[in-house]
Amino acid sequence: MPLDSTLAALLERQAQPLSIIRLSESISSTTIDNPNARTSDISNSVLTTEDPSQPTPASLAADLSHYRDLFSKLRFSYLEQVTKEKFLRAIVGDPPLIVENAENVELEKQLGEIKAVLKMQKEGVQRLVEDLEARGRELARRYEGVVLRGEVLERLPVEIEGLEERTRELRARNADFVDEMGGGPGGMGVDGVREVLREKEREREEVEKRVKRLQREIPAKARELERLEGELNGLAKERERAVEQAREAVRSREDGGVVRDELEMRGRWLSGCEEGLKGLLGVEA
Repeated sequence: MPLDSTLAALLERQAQPLSIIRLSESISSTTIDNPNARTSDISNSVLTTEDPSQPTPASLAADLSHYRDLFSKLRFSYLEQVTKEKFLRAIVGDPPLIVENAENVELEKQLGEIKAVLKMQKEGVQRLVEDLEARGRELARRYEGVVLRGEVLERLPVEIEGLEERTRELRARNADFVDEMGGGPGGMGVDGVREVLREKEREREEVEKRVKRLQREIPAKARELERLEGELNGLAKERERAVEQAREAVRSREDGGVVRDELEMRGRWLSGCEEGLKGLLGVEA
């Protein structure tokens, strides 16, 4: 499988960890082989406290500063010794070497040119160092990305296996569903299912039309309901008045009045109207 081979190659590469270039291997080996070496140097103290095979940026920066200082001292000593040697040779030579002022001016001019060239070379080296540092940071960032992608690749086989298992389960469930829907010989099949879906869609559209029609009828029904409620309230008031009149008629009958039959008929008529309106509106007594 291409994924397995790629993952194996990546793991094989990661078996050799990326580290800073081992610039201090020769120095460390010399220090270890020479037990009489000075232990006061910064580089030696770093190498004794750290693993020589795995230098850190801090240790390399300390070594660089230390050796830069040493080379500066060596350069000064070299120039001093060379100057003394030339001076002595000029004195004790036969014949003695006599330098004129014009020669000194010419040498100063050459020295200025050499210093200008050296300055340009130093600037070029500085730019080269900055470029190497930028490339180093970019390579470190890319290496971190490769490590992260390697971790993702390590998880991919398990995730792919889980997805394949999930796919098999879904296919099995789909086959069971097709069997239940009559997808086998003599069953409904895909065309039958589509026909059922179209029928359900038509029913849904019909129900939506009915709902819209009823929604349009709601204002008229609401006005009709308000009118009937008004009539019912009027009949309730009439009933209250009829009851009051009936009570007065009872009192009058007890007192010997003659309006009993009329009020009794009017009360029955009002009660009948009330029962009819309640039945029409569906209002319980």
